[in-house]
Amino acid sequence: MTSVATAPSASTTASAPAVEAAGVHVHLGASHILRGVDLTVARGEVVALLGANGSGKSTLVRTLVGVIPPSAGTVRVLGHPLGNTVPWGDVGYVPQRVSAATTVPSTAAEVVASGLLHGRRLRLPRGWRARVHHALELVGLADRAHDATSRLSGGQQQRVLIARALVREPELLVLDEPVAGVDRPSQEAFAATMARLVDEGLTVLVVLHELGELAPLVTRCVVLRHGRVVHDGAPPRPHGGHDAVGHEHVHPHEPAHLTGEHGLASGPIPGAVPGAPGTEARP
Repeated sequence: MTSVATAPSASTTASAPAVEAAGVHVHLGASHILRGVDLTVARGEVVALLGANGSGKSTLVRTLVGVIPPSAGTVRVLGHPLGNTVPWGDVGYVPQRVSAATTVPSTAAEVVASGLLHGRRLRLPRGWRARVHHALELVGLADRAHDATSRLSGGQQQRVLIARALVREPELLVLDEPVAGVDRPSQEAFAATMARLVDEGLTVLVVLHELGELAPLVTRCVVLRHGRVVHDGAPPRPHGGHDAVGHEHVHPHEPAHLTGEHGLASGPIPGAVPGAPGTEARP
């Protein structure tokens, strides 16, 4: 059974780690995906979550942001037990391989603005246009604000979704392979943006296949294998040939209903914690 904790005081949450997971297990159907994961991310850290395909990286981050409920163990986010008490407005989340283009026509600015809707907030706050412009500016797409997302490249759509997370001005940013399939200029622009935000105190938990352009920012690496943490510390050395020119990575992914491959959710994800990032309706 997942243990339930009472809501902590404001002074306690301010000094608490950004993420605390203890003994987390996750079952999806008959599969036992996570097997007793312990993870702590301190405020201001940039932690990279690494591991082979199927190791449980994406399942772990989706559990930490309330998309998948843990079968056992405890999770605290920004000092609050996982649930409605978490200040989800202070958490930015970019899921894996999500497209910003949907069957509903939307501009880049509209997609980014949807990041300001969470929990019971059904109307955009005052000053939302300036915040949207600033978020798009951070990812180098301010000049494409009024373009339909369907007209943007895959790399540009991914940057729009990153801006959608950043528009909240979050304390914690959780990203699931944010640069997968993104061209080198977009990777460099993303790394430069992250460097500025980390300097301002942003806490980042990011799933990566390899450190790449983000290597200088990463303070710690956590490696999963078969749903267990097998390394927590300095970045591991790559295996021979892993980073060689011409080396290709194959990424078998979990079913689309778990990854959200087919676009932004038009409503809450089944089983998700209400108000969790990435589960709100679009404007």
